[in-house]
Amino acid sequence: MKVAITGATGFVGSRLVQRLHQEGHSVLVLTRNPAFAQKVFPAKAFPNVEIVAYQPTTTGSWQDAIAGCDGVVNLAGEPIAEERWTPEQKQKILNSRKLGTQKIVQAIVQASPQPKVLVNASAIGFYGTSETATFDETSPSGNDFLAEVCQAWEAEANKVQDAGVRLVILRLGIILGMGGALGKMITPFKIFAGGPIGSGRQWFSWIHIDDLVSLIVQALTNPQIEGVYNATAPQPVRMADLSQTMGQVMNRPSWLPVPAFALEALLGDGAKVVLEGQEVLPKRTVAAGFEYQYPNLRSALTQILQ
Repeated sequence: MKVAITGATGFVGSRLVQRLHQEGHSVLVLTRNPAFAQKVFPAKAFPNVEIVAYQPTTTGSWQDAIAGCDGVVNLAGEPIAEERWTPEQKQKILNSRKLGTQKIVQAIVQASPQPKVLVNASAIGFYGTSETATFDETSPSGNDFLAEVCQAWEAEANKVQDAGVRLVILRLGIILGMGGALGKMITPFKIFAGGPIGSGRQWFSWIHIDDLVSLIVQALTNPQIEGVYNATAPQPVRMADLSQTMGQVMNRPSWLPVPAFALEALLGDGAKVVLEGQEVLPKRTVAAGFEYQYPNLRSALTQILQ
């Protein structure tokens, strides 16, 4: 199998490339920074990886490279919770997903031969936030900024179905691994200053990075997988439970809360990603027979932190 991947040098993408390479597949890395990609995937260690320069929001010769691929995984997007949500940053967040997916779909539609499947990332931000509601794949969308981004993102991906291409949309929860969001949360615990962020009551719907990669591979290879799936573990927790479990696994105290205003001072509206959450259940994912290696938080954190 040959798979084209955007966002391939990122937290999830790099792990996915490694997994596909280990299983003997060929990978086409579409990247804005070929020099960096070559450092991440050196030719001697990754002989089945081809690196192609692309600009995600514009057409170009990179689109021709998708011809002959069996599948495409679209993971690219501007980071959501790393900068303040100025009007310019919000536009970047939207364009990187909406226009980026639009150009990927164009490339797939015009390719000959055509890829058979597009696995497109989305996010559980689709549902909006709530401390009391529970969401699954059949739940309606929310009406805040992230929900609107996800709706626009998915709308562009849906257009690939007009060309007869199988589409899988994975609404990603918070991805746990050595890096990403968890990497930033570990530091306070290491210096005995860990604790819940904000009220501690907000929901934290998560997935171990290895389970996410396995789910992407299953989406690529199983023709019965089609439509929207929540890429979350079956046991979401509240932020206070996350902090308590982290403290227990790391043998550190977990009582010192991070006040909401501290995050809001840094990130403005972007702090909502951490301060507000949603309880998301992966009903279709479980019904499809996906087997989680890390279904509960303690098993996931133990593997990552120990």
